[in-house]
Amino acid sequence: MKRYIAQVLLCLFIVSTSGCTKSVEIIAHRGASYLAPENTMASVMLGWEKGADVEVDVYLSKDNRIIIIHDSSTKRTGKIDLNVKDTPSQELRKIDVGSYKADKFAGEQIPFLTDVIKTIPPGRKLYVEIKHGKEILPFLEKLITQSSKMSQIVIIGFDLETVTMSKELINVPTYWLKGTEKDKETKKWIPHNPQLVQIAKNKGLDGLDVHYAGVTKEFTDAVKASGQKLYVWTVDNPEEATRLVGLGVAGITTNRPQWLRQQLEDKESIRQTTSGH
Repeated sequence: MKRYIAQVLLCLFIVSTSGCTKSVEIIAHRGASYLAPENTMASVMLGWEKGADVEVDVYLSKDNRIIIIHDSSTKRTGKIDLNVKDTPSQELRKIDVGSYKADKFAGEQIPFLTDVIKTIPPGRKLYVEIKHGKEILPFLEKLITQSSKMSQIVIIGFDLETVTMSKELINVPTYWLKGTEKDKETKKWIPHNPQLVQIAKNKGLDGLDVHYAGVTKEFTDAVKASGQKLYVWTVDNPEEATRLVGLGVAGITTNRPQWLRQQLEDKESIRQTTSGH
């Protein structure tokens, strides 16, 4: 009993100082894309298998089907250059988007969002990044609300107008994606402006999902004070992930979900050992 109490107190201490890793969401970027071709059923299923939530990107095809792909063209992952929004889904589905990663993934198709949603396991979440414009929203709203997994879906996107409209139309957690750049003179990453937090709140969003390099204590404090949540992308460095956990981010998107989780747990184990617990 004493040992259990000590563990609880330790976790509370870690939460207050550096974050308890088990409370941090680990989100597989485009599925487990370090090991499998991004935005395919292979990477999505591997993401679930690795114990993570999963993030995918969506576009609307010419025949108004919501498909999973990051780019507006199929050239990078499919080698055939087709404009996604101008091509019927049946033509897009003929493209091999697995071979670029490895021969064993040959034949992987561009998935439909509806098929990916069906695979969401109990207790997990699917992060849907809107790459298309606001034209996709009526179709996305219908698909999500008619699914049996609405409570497990989160919307994210870079376009503020689109995600704001999405939040009004689809009652699921919605986050505004923001990047950052390096200062041209110092070559250092530019910190995120805390004013972004108020913009997101004014739009009725649930928080922000930002590039990790611009995250500072000032920024995370502003998010916490607003009652919103803060997610970060895309982190494959354990030291950087540890820093972000310490700042209290809600979730970390990574290409290597299981590996990064293990790295964080190993670091926490070392802290516990060296602290005498």
